[in-house]
Amino acid sequence: MLLGGCGPVWNDPYPASERGRNILYTAFTERPKHLDPVQSYVEDEATFLYQIMEPPLQYHYLKRPYALEPGVAAEMPLLRRYDAVGRQLPDTADAARVAKSVYEIRIRPGVLYQPHPAFARAEDGMPRYLALAPEDLRGIRGVGDFAATGTRELEAADFVHQIKRLAHPRLHSPIFELMAEYLPGLKDLQVRLAEEAKKNPGWLDLAKFELPGVEVVDRHTYRITLQGAYPQFLFWLSMPFFAPVPPEADRFFGQPGMAERNLTLDWWPVGTGPYMLAENNPNARMVLVRNPNYRADTYPCEGGADDRGNGLLADCGKPVPFIDEVVFSREREGIPYWNKFLQGYYDASGVSSDNFDQAVTMSSQGEVTLSDDMEARGIRLLTSVSPSIYYLGFNMLDPLVGGGDTREGRERARKLRQAVSVALDMEEFVSIFLNGRGVPAMSPIPPGMFGAREGEAGINPVIYEWRDGQPRRRGLDVARRLLAEAGWPDGRNAKTGEPLILNLDTTPGGLGDKSRSDWLAKQFRELGVQFVVRPTDFNRFQDKVRQGNAQLFFVGWNADYPDPENMLFLLYGPQGKVKFHGQNASNYENPEYDALFERMKAMPDGPERQRIIDRMVGILRHDAPWLFGFHPKSYSLQHGWIHNRRPGNIVRNTLKYQRIDVARREAARAAWNRPVPWPLVVAALLLAAIVAPAVRHWRRHERATAAGDAAGPAGALRTGGGGR
Repeated sequence: MLLGGCGPVWNDPYPASERGRNILYTAFTERPKHLDPVQSYVEDEATFLYQIMEPPLQYHYLKRPYALEPGVAAEMPLLRRYDAVGRQLPDTADAARVAKSVYEIRIRPGVLYQPHPAFARAEDGMPRYLALAPEDLRGIRGVGDFAATGTRELEAADFVHQIKRLAHPRLHSPIFELMAEYLPGLKDLQVRLAEEAKKNPGWLDLAKFELPGVEVVDRHTYRITLQGAYPQFLFWLSMPFFAPVPPEADRFFGQPGMAERNLTLDWWPVGTGPYMLAENNPNARMVLVRNPNYRADTYPCEGGADDRGNGLLADCGKPVPFIDEVVFSREREGIPYWNKFLQGYYDASGVSSDNFDQAVTMSSQGEVTLSDDMEARGIRLLTSVSPSIYYLGFNMLDPLVGGGDTREGRERARKLRQAVSVALDMEEFVSIFLNGRGVPAMSPIPPGMFGAREGEAGINPVIYEWRDGQPRRRGLDVARRLLAEAGWPDGRNAKTGEPLILNLDTTPGGLGDKSRSDWLAKQFRELGVQFVVRPTDFNRFQDKVRQGNAQLFFVGWNADYPDPENMLFLLYGPQGKVKFHGQNASNYENPEYDALFERMKAMPDGPERQRIIDRMVGILRHDAPWLFGFHPKSYSLQHGWIHNRRPGNIVRNTLKYQRIDVARREAARAAWNRPVPWPLVVAALLLAAIVAPAVRHWRRHERATAAGDAAGPAGALRTGGGGR
């Protein structure tokens, strides 16, 4: 009776108040650590941040190859390039002649920020929530706890403010060193801000500090002047690093007592995007709700050749976003995630190794199709090649795998890294743990991106040889020979006899899982090497890599933009994680590689750029700072009631385009989760059968006791009467 009162679906994990509403349900596995756009650079965080923040540019949702288009900008930026004496150069000029590049960006007028207490005003027009006392924050745990909100129009100065925040000494932006190469004033600004921060522990007013090369032209226009040529800068303008942040938000969150309550931009980002963060409980649930102030925006009317036939153009010209709310639930395990998807409680799901055979079938020719059970449920399969790489990184600062300061030590460490790269069979790993959903990597550049080679020209000759028209992995004998040359014959130090022990730092769900760990241990054992897995949570893992305390680590990288520069910069010396807080997690440095990278990054695609890339890749294969793992193939499942979902790791602001048929979802949930009451009936009968004898026994006992009590007093009276 109690379960029946819960509604037509007894096992619905969501509140009854949400039934029938236009809500998309999905899940996340790792809690976001940074939601401040100046610091966030992780895929798990991008899922949220790209829906809230609006950079000047975005990628067209449907076009492939990927194409940039205006986002919150009114039009594509105007680019003018000048030589050393200030003469404007034509667009076809050699990048080597460019002394400075000037980008002028005009933003759309009338764009409003989401409702937020930072914009709230008192009756006298002054900010309502400044100079808050401790008692004013009593009971405040989120921005929704403030009674009043406000908004204002987006201005060019907000973009300039955010660019200055890249140099904020308390924020540690991961792209600071890269951007400082093109905006030299950033480093000087960082020094000045650091001096100010020592004097003032609270909020820093960035408006008091100039940043040469970044200026406001008028209310809706700003200008960025870069040193030299950097054509990839347009790609960066599509990322949250260059999205607007209002100074009011910095000042609001910078008040005493705010950080202790997680009231920071890192926890509650403020933007002009289609959604705003309404609930932030990263251990359980994150909720995005429609921004009522979102600008006029429509679904695209152009796409690829197959998009119309696939229904991806049916909503052409309709206003977006379609969905009112997005609920993200934390799922630490894959099986509950998968089961809830099958029950209709998640609208989409990936395909993991655990459920691969249940979800899809693979023909003898390697063609992948949905299983009959999935098709019967109306589930659809979406596939795409990811512009990504998963790799095993060697920390070059570690004395064992990096080699230390001597040339001999570095050479021995290089052969050790090569030996490990040969011994760990990535083809076997992809086959066993990914069901073949990956391509063994020959370099950092994924297939399909400029710079990647195919066929014999594309193999890594350290790991493979070309035989019979196919790349063939070199045998374990080669790995053992390299290990001996490194000074570790049979896995023992040639001088002391001590065993070689290698440590892998990882996170749960990665190579730290027992089956994967066992596989790795077996691979190393065959090489004669002792292998230790050191699993930790994601945030602690990030800290260890950032501080250079990891030895080996397994991580992935999704390309921010479709250019080889965005993959090759991961091994560029000035991007070192420990020294410069960059994205070179291996802390690899090679002067020749760095010099070639400097030349390559600003060049247009062509034979000369390809030649330089080939040399860079050759250096990496020889030095082996990475074990080039694999490029993943993306498999995604979605229920038939969700529309306009297009996979693609480059395009991340995707939620505004998706649409849900709520009525169809409700009907499917009811059909797939019909209560089965007969087990309850059987259980009740069994319980009754168990209890009935006890009840009968108790009743007989009670009756017998009552009869005995009645007989006792009556007999006494008779006996007494006889005496009289």
